[in-house]
Amino acid sequence: MKGCLYLVGTPIGNLGDFSPRAVEIFSSIDFIAAEDTRVTVKLLNHFNIKKPLVSYYEHNRLESGEKIISRILGGETCALVSDAGMPAISDPGEDLVAMCAENGIDVFIVPGPCAAISALALSGLPTGRFTFEGFLSTAKKSRFEHLNAVKSEKRTMIFYEAPHKLLATLRDMLSVFGDRRIAVCRELTKLHEETMRTTLNAAFEYFSENAPRGEFVLVIDGAKESGAPDMTFDDAVEKLRRLIDGGMSLKAAAKLCAEETGFTKNSLYEAALKFNE
Repeated sequence: MKGCLYLVGTPIGNLGDFSPRAVEIFSSIDFIAAEDTRVTVKLLNHFNIKKPLVSYYEHNRLESGEKIISRILGGETCALVSDAGMPAISDPGEDLVAMCAENGIDVFIVPGPCAAISALALSGLPTGRFTFEGFLSTAKKSRFEHLNAVKSEKRTMIFYEAPHKLLATLRDMLSVFGDRRIAVCRELTKLHEETMRTTLNAAFEYFSENAPRGEFVLVIDGAKESGAPDMTFDDAVEKLRRLIDGGMSLKAAAKLCAEETGFTKNSLYEAALKFNE
């Protein structure tokens, strides 16, 4: 009799986000496949759960995956977890799910936190349609190929980035995309959670002077629709107000509105000066 695989979402920062159902599943399965067993042990200890752990990550996914599948086919149940968030999303767990599908193994989901969706909801950018782009390559050629491939993408885009690569990523995005709106989300659900709603240029300038710390999710406005209906000046001013209320500087907001609406930067700037009159 075959077992099954559970995909279990784990907290992205706050242990209080681990669901009661996830605790129940952890307590009932036979073993856990973890990206980093040291991280998962801390989670298990917090909830007083003891379960056998096996390592499953990028560099051992083929060998370890075959062993996990063999155990499940032998009747054991397994929970797959990443260090934080949903396994199989920008994660080698996708290979294990594919192997389960090939072997007729049932896979069940135990939903949990997801940094990408959390950041999208916080961004203040359009959420009706979006695309998840994960991490950019560290190789210069590959990262520019990736950025140029989505340069004309009209949906909101979500990227993950590490602190030591953030400044280079913002610089490269600015050079390919131009100065678009961006929400820079840092340390989601943790003590120092922060969301900066600004532009690529302003974000690059800020982090040039302030060293990035923590894990980042970048949510970027899609390309402007070609042939979009013209805005009235009042529409443009209202757009300007929303950008400023979202934390963007007056100068940056006026520049961005001018580029997106066709009205002059000076006229929008003067209109913004009257907001508090």
